[in-house]
Amino acid sequence: MTDGTWVTIISIAVTVCFMLGVPIFLVIGFWVVGCSFVLGLTLDNIGVALSDVFTDGFALLAMPLFILTGDLINASGIAKRLTDFAYSCLGWMRGGLAMACLGACGLFAAISGSNSATTATIGSMMHPEMVKGGYDERFAAATAASGGVVGIIIPPSIIFIVYGFLMNLPISDLFVGGLLPGILMVIGMQIACWIICQMNGWGHLISLQFNRVIKTALGAWLGFFAIGLVLWGIYTGKFSPTEAAAVTVGFCVIVGLICLPLFKLLNLESEKPIQEKQFGEMLLVEGFKVSQIPNIVIRSAQITGILAPLIAVSVVMQQILSLLGAKETIEAFVTGMGGYYAILFTAMAIVFFCGMILESLPVTIILAPILAPIAHNIGVDPVHFAVIFLVGASIGFITPPYGLNLYVASGVTGVPYMKLLRYTVPYLASLLFVWFLVALVPELSTSLLPNR
Repeated sequence: MTDGTWVTIISIAVTVCFMLGVPIFLVIGFWVVGCSFVLGLTLDNIGVALSDVFTDGFALLAMPLFILTGDLINASGIAKRLTDFAYSCLGWMRGGLAMACLGACGLFAAISGSNSATTATIGSMMHPEMVKGGYDERFAAATAASGGVVGIIIPPSIIFIVYGFLMNLPISDLFVGGLLPGILMVIGMQIACWIICQMNGWGHLISLQFNRVIKTALGAWLGFFAIGLVLWGIYTGKFSPTEAAAVTVGFCVIVGLICLPLFKLLNLESEKPIQEKQFGEMLLVEGFKVSQIPNIVIRSAQITGILAPLIAVSVVMQQILSLLGAKETIEAFVTGMGGYYAILFTAMAIVFFCGMILESLPVTIILAPILAPIAHNIGVDPVHFAVIFLVGASIGFITPPYGLNLYVASGVTGVPYMKLLRYTVPYLASLLFVWFLVALVPELSTSLLPNR
């Protein structure tokens, strides 16, 4: 049999494995090893590639640090305070609690950089409150799943770090480029949420009280400080993304360890509603013990242990795809579409389709090195295309059959996966609208970049 036949057989075999639920790392790993034998590549090549990723990829160090940051702000109580603030601002509108859930996802994403962490953390806190507040439990779970989409768009973003590493782009520029589109995604989903809640009469209204907004803002000051610290350090060039991640982890550890003994010393009651807390209580979060840190680190390490090997083995996958001529084939197909918009929309369609069946990380690793040069050749700014690419990939988190956020939301809320799908449609429509808006208006991604 020819090499092409063997590659086809191997590809079909690993596709079957993927459909049977084999982890994506093993699927790609089996394909890489099998194709390496077929093409006459030595296993030493795989070892060298893996070694280079882990020894030369300084930018990738930001990934486990931002994952750890997300777990730390959840354990310390900062995430709960951000949620309280969002509700105090939006609870006076129909659907305000659901809109606050989406806003809280945006605030949490601005510290954690992870879609699954955002969905799990905010979903576990807000879903019970939304159900008690008169929302359909399926809609409430779908709202948490959809809000988590912005976890990889609003900076800092783990997937932007991976994209910048693969395409040799400044990660700080990518972070800045994703800021406005991420905010637009949150606003677009909030508008869709308001319309659906108006139609169904969901949600109990609370009055808009200036005192409550001020109190919850004071209560969330540590969260705002963490967000500002990251964005200020990266935007001004004081920190690299990796350094910003390390500084944020240190800040969260210090806050978590100091606040708990202060809470006990002052005999504060952390379970009281935020509007009933005294001034001293509002300025402190619940914190955590030193003995809890190992469990927090292990939980973050488990996620990193899934992502890092996948990035490494996918680098070898790129080499094999290059040898097989995949880049030239896809490039010929896309460029054959015609002019600027036809090529751009074709590339977006490919990203959207792949995002429906794969997680954003393999989509980025496989397609970004192929599609980004094509976009550059037709005059698309590299940062602009990166934002277009990753917004499209993020939408895949709520599109079946994969829809990672739907699985996460189902797990933390107990609502079956299939029952969430209907209620994600309005959010999906709003995200698609924002995606095309971002593609058609480059300034949304580039206007905040320095020297532009």
